[in-house]
Amino acid sequence: MAEARRRRPDLHVVRRVITRPEVPGGEQFDSVSVEEFQRRKAAGDFALDWEAHGLFYGIPSSIDRAVSEGRDVLFNGSRGVMGRAWEEFPGLSVILVTASVPVLAERLAARGRETRDGMATRLARAAYEIPYGPPIRVVENNGELEAAVQAFLSVLQPFNV
Repeated sequence: MAEARRRRPDLHVVRRVITRPEVPGGEQFDSVSVEEFQRRKAAGDFALDWEAHGLFYGIPSSIDRAVSEGRDVLFNGSRGVMGRAWEEFPGLSVILVTASVPVLAERLAARGRETRDGMATRLARAAYEIPYGPPIRVVENNGELEAAVQAFLSVLQPFNV
């Protein structure tokens, strides 16, 4: 998503709020404590929020402004929240960036954030279907970053109507 934004500065990429520490070189997000997350949630600061892998994730309500301005908005979400997201944002379309299980396993191991059991749980969820909701376009990210970025930009292009 960062590379897509670099190539398409008109995109509004939403910075998530997550209850884990930031890791150099990883996704840029707002790291908060569970208490701070819950305070923000209670204050209505999130358009969407969910819990996964023992962490809390939130999409700030500031997304509403970008959507109301008619901008192309990207956010990194969870398949489990896409139905709710579609209800909240009826024009929502999903780009599912995925990779094969062996590639995912290699990337999770290299990341070093999960235990072996945690990796197994994440890999088991790799086939999880979005229960209902928006149209989905799939980008396979099994190889070089450039190929994935080109595929991502290609499927993003038709959303500009």
